[in-house]
Amino acid sequence: MLSRICAPMVNQSDLPFRTLVQRYGATLAYTQMLKPDSLLNDQEYLEFHLRDLMLNPSCPERPTVVQLCGNDPEMIVQAGKKLQNYCDGIDLNLGCPQLVALNDHFGAYLLGQKDWPLVEQIVSAMSTSFTVPVSAKLRLCQPASKTLDLAERLEACGISWLTLHARTVSAQRRRHGAADLSQIKRLKDNLRLPVISNGNVRVYSDLTANLRATGADGLMVGETLLGNPCLFANNIPDPVDISLEYLSICRQYPGTATLSTIITHVRHFVEFQWLTPFPTCCRCHLILF
Repeated sequence: MLSRICAPMVNQSDLPFRTLVQRYGATLAYTQMLKPDSLLNDQEYLEFHLRDLMLNPSCPERPTVVQLCGNDPEMIVQAGKKLQNYCDGIDLNLGCPQLVALNDHFGAYLLGQKDWPLVEQIVSAMSTSFTVPVSAKLRLCQPASKTLDLAERLEACGISWLTLHARTVSAQRRRHGAADLSQIKRLKDNLRLPVISNGNVRVYSDLTANLRATGADGLMVGETLLGNPCLFANNIPDPVDISLEYLSICRQYPGTATLSTIITHVRHFVEFQWLTPFPTCCRCHLILF
């Protein structure tokens, strides 16, 4: 079955939102990027994310992948062991472009060739230590032709699948220009493991176009789902209805989304509709101040 995946989004991949997108066609969802040092040293942080995973309803029907970041193999392994019994896979983030990733040297800032041995060490440690499959999500290396070289090395380290967001890293201009889908096709043509495509999906028709261009085994969508969690169902929901549905799930699983997260999700639902041209019928708008 083709995978349709909800991407890890910082402070946005809470259980209620993951449940919502899986109601509307996502076959797999990632948690937000979790910090190993906080999982090991901050009990409140650990308990919050364990609650999120332990309340996850019917794991076989709603599979969840935990995403970890970092550059310390032992710390990543120890953190992952605290979560592995409550998820269906653990992913190493090699794609985060944010300044915190630059400052702390993780995410996409591990893609330089000088860091490849460290990345291989981390992935090998994860693959041999966890009871669930291990994956990696990365951006393009520089030059982009080196991306396949790294992917082949990660495949040899034991990852079960790989996701490529086909843009290079930039903390200031994270989505400048279109993703280079030809690089995803290059990985798909040369690797034995499943390859997930990430990038260039704004509307439902982009899903088919992406798969046609890449031949990928699945599609990962992030920010577009924030505005339209029904994208995979080829539906644009009423912003009030989808907001109420999300809030209902939040009540069903209390303590798994913070108030600021809830407000941000509702704002995304509303802004997406506000900026999307409507058909001939008139629509009412919910506006948050």
